[in-house]
Amino acid sequence: MIYLDHNATTPIAPEVRDAMLPYLEHEFGNPSSTHAYGATARAAVDRARAQVAALLGCEPAAVVLCASGSEADNLAIKGAAFARLGERDHLVTSPIEHPAVHGACRYLERRFGFRITVVPVDGDGLVDPDDVRRAIEPETVLVSIMHANNEVGTVQPIAEIAEAARERDVLVHTDAAQSVGKIATDVDALGLDLLTVAGHKMYAPKGIGALFIRPGTRLDAVIHGGGHEDGLRAGTENVPYIVGLGAAAELAAQRLQSGAHSEIRALRNRLHAALADRVPGLMLNGHAERRLPNTLNVSFPGRDGERLLAQAPSVAAATGSACHSGRTEPSTVLTAMGIDAPRALGAVRLSLGYDNTAAEIDAAAAALTGHE
Repeated sequence: MIYLDHNATTPIAPEVRDAMLPYLEHEFGNPSSTHAYGATARAAVDRARAQVAALLGCEPAAVVLCASGSEADNLAIKGAAFARLGERDHLVTSPIEHPAVHGACRYLERRFGFRITVVPVDGDGLVDPDDVRRAIEPETVLVSIMHANNEVGTVQPIAEIAEAARERDVLVHTDAAQSVGKIATDVDALGLDLLTVAGHKMYAPKGIGALFIRPGTRLDAVIHGGGHEDGLRAGTENVPYIVGLGAAAELAAQRLQSGAHSEIRALRNRLHAALADRVPGLMLNGHAERRLPNTLNVSFPGRDGERLLAQAPSVAAATGSACHSGRTEPSTVLTAMGIDAPRALGAVRLSLGYDNTAAEIDAAAAALTGHE
């Protein structure tokens, strides 16, 4: 099969696997132990934390290691809300966020009476920073807008959104699961207080993530226990996976520096051109320029995306549509962008990775258009 679903998950890079192996075998110590086994494990965790910090442009102490991007989102949103409970009770977010963000916000609304303002996106999937500015109230504790969307790849003007929030002394969180490793994610350049990382989106294993927390930011812990991660995330560290996250972060930094993302962009554009040549009326979903270099979301006119992929079994990709009670419903992201149901149901998301080749791209275009 031709794997074009890298926004769903990535394979573990060989360099990441090799870094992890010793900690799956003989280097099995608990980082909290005081003997040599523990010291080796602690050094590995510290090194990985520094590798993640280098990718984000922050100090290692600002990186809290988590079990997933979803946990990091929950720590950011609930942690900020609980730290100001009784002081501020308002959140600002968008309609195209990951379910972990929506779920955390709705939990706070349901259980603690928080109010949520959902700012709209335009037809390209962009949030207007002025809408965020207008949505902020004296009681706003946090703005949470994703950096790049997983379905259409649109990259948000996070620096401008963060500036609008700073004007009102409001924290800013971004779920950067899709952007870390694909585009620059320097936390100072973006002006962020909180940023989520998901390992399995950047060639590390599933079940590992991280949260950048700007020094001085007040958060309450969500998982309580032994005081790990400076008291913000209890639980004995998953050393092999943390090592894998660190190795993946270092690899991502090398790829960004070498311009490897430009090669992926060229392949993505090659795929788009091949599909457009063969499919009259093919429509691009998402911003034409402000988009992840690996992501192509297109609608096939008069077609159903799910059926199209079923008829091209050699291509592993996704649609974003959801099946409920035997009925396919259009993607909530595309719906929020104002795209009508027929076009949304005809959408296919093709997300490339560093392992894809030009030959695979040409074969995928042929398969998706019935020209195998």
